[in-house]
Order: sequence, then C-alpha cells, then structure tokens
Amino acid sequence: MGRVSQAQAQENRARVVAAAARLFREAGTDVSVADVMKAVGLTHGGFYKQFASKEALVTEAAALAFEEQRELRARQDEAHPDARAAREGLIDWYLSAEHRDCPADGCPSAGLSMDMARTADLETRAVYAAGVREFADWLATEGEDDGVARLCTLVGAILLSRATAGTPLSDELLAAARKAL
Repeated sequence: MGRVSQAQAQENRARVVAAAARLFREAGTDVSVADVMKAVGLTHGGFYKQFASKEALVTEAAALAFEEQRELRARQDEAHPDARAAREGLIDWYLSAEHRDCPADGCPSAGLSMDMARTADLETRAVYAAGVREFADWLATEGEDDGVARLCTLVGAILLSRATAGTPLSDELLAAARKAL
C-alpha cells in the first residue's frame, strides 16, 4: 500500500480528531486509540504518525469540541436579535431531551468533565478550562457576572439528567433547571 499524500494525511487527522471529540464526549477518554481509528476506518498503526500521544489527541479533541460549541453559540447569536434571546435559545436546547440523549454531539463542558477531573495533563486541562470560561462568559447577563452560576446549573442539570435517564426524575431535573434559569 502506497503512502498517502500530505493533503490526505491532514484530512485523515481531522477525521480522527472529530471522531475522538464525539467518542470522548459520549463514552469518556478511556475509549481506546484503536476504537477511535476504527471509527474512521483507519488502522491503529497510523495513529502515531499523526499524534505524539493519546493525550495529544484528547487535547485536540477537547479544543475541537469547544470550537463546535463556539459555532453553535455564533448561530444562536445570528438567529436572535439580542444576547438575552440567544442565551434563552441555547438554554432551551441545552436542557432538552435531545441534548441529554446525544452526548456525542453535546456540550464538552458536561461531556468531558469527569475525564478532565482525572487527567494530570496540564495542557489538556488548560484547553478545557478556557472553553468552560468562554462558555460561562457568553452565558453572563450584560453587566452582571452570573455566567458561571448559569453554567453550573446547565452542566449539573444535564449530567444528573443523563445519570437518571429513563426515569421521571430525568425530565424533572431538566424542567427545574429551565425554570430556575
């Protein structure tokens, strides 16, 4: 089998990072490199030609997940005439059964939280913390510093709702958080 072009290698790398971002939010960073590579139809052996380590992939995947969230917020900003309406639109989606049931496409603040608490890699933690801070700042009401409290309510509600999915409590948690916000 011949070597892939530089453009193909870059495309493969982007596919690996995107797959990892989804898999890590859905199942945690204990997902194996082999499983990430299999998800994009590549061999495990090619991983180390693209990445220095699995932790390097985790860092890039977290950065991509927060970029995807940034794009979602930008779409909310474009769709709504003022910041308050944009926040309310995102909160409605965030506290939905759809978001609860699809963590792979969901918020990295929630989806990666437990793994970030366990990692010793400072670069990965810094990427995660920057993404969390940016989201909290976007959630803040003009002139007030309530974005962190809003973020805590959102993330706590979605995590508890996911943990109780399939029970009436799950929907109750989402509704209570929506009412509180």
